[in-house]
Amino acid sequence: MKIVLDAMGSDSAPKVEIEGAIQAIQEYGYEVILVGDEAVIKSELSKYKYDSTKLTLIHASEKIEMHEPAALSVRRKRHSSIVVGMDLLKKNQADAFISAGNTGAVVCAATLSLRLLPGIERPGIAIVIPTLVGVSMIVDVGANIDPKPMHLLQYGIMADAYCRYILHKPNPTVGLLNVGEEDTKGTDFIKETHMLLSESKLNFIGNIEGRDIYAGTADIVLCDGFVGNVILKVSESVIDTIVKLLKNEIKSSIIATLGAALASSAFVALKKKMDYSEYGGAPLLGVDGRCIISHGSSSPKAIKNAIRVAAEAKEQDVNKRIVEELESY
Repeated sequence: MKIVLDAMGSDSAPKVEIEGAIQAIQEYGYEVILVGDEAVIKSELSKYKYDSTKLTLIHASEKIEMHEPAALSVRRKRHSSIVVGMDLLKKNQADAFISAGNTGAVVCAATLSLRLLPGIERPGIAIVIPTLVGVSMIVDVGANIDPKPMHLLQYGIMADAYCRYILHKPNPTVGLLNVGEEDTKGTDFIKETHMLLSESKLNFIGNIEGRDIYAGTADIVLCDGFVGNVILKVSESVIDTIVKLLKNEIKSSIIATLGAALASSAFVALKKKMDYSEYGGAPLLGVDGRCIISHGSSSPKAIKNAIRVAAEAKEQDVNKRIVEELESY
């Protein structure tokens, strides 16, 4: 199993990527191909002990910054770590690609280089989130901010296959995010999407509201990329805010401090459930290759788990499952 890792993507690159890659090599035994500035990567690698037979370095002289326009950068920076890494996947020199870099650039490079699966019109980014009853997926969280109803139906089909074979949910429920549960609620776009989903073979449970997301009402939550990205960013900020407020309250009282000490195991368990690094990264569904998009502020643990998720997608041949489901439609 060979995984290509954009070593220049994260906010703390390449330190985070290198540590995560070494952890994955030690824990899972996968081969990792680091793509990026050779001199910078070698300098950082010199600080670690690792199995050199499992780690390969491919030089990429350019980097696409977070603020740069996606499509233009992918076309102009042909020697960037994202483009070079994606090209390795296209040429079947690796089994998956991972980047914590510019999300738009990764989506654009994957679409242009790998192309889309037969029948898929737009790719979608899916994230796994913790809920009160396990985990759920939200699709899309940023790949397509102006989709058509058919695109959301395809997101549902792709997420259904991913949930079955990666999250091991035999018959995942699908909910359409709306401002109300009634069929008459929402825009014409939502109403048409609801009709398509109702007529599909998916286990569609109808409209769900924002409050249902973390309650785990649906295993798969469908929405356009604009709404999904807002959900993602708001969720991250709410978690950070709650943690900071809780710390401030605990510090303000001796009794609260003692109580927190007694409940430390519960806090540790909660932190683990809410920690995005446990879930690795977000699969880019719909492209003809395995592509995982990680958070810009990813930790080494998140990179390690992204590598694990990418390998699982290869082992379970999720894309083949998606194509099979699409053919049945």
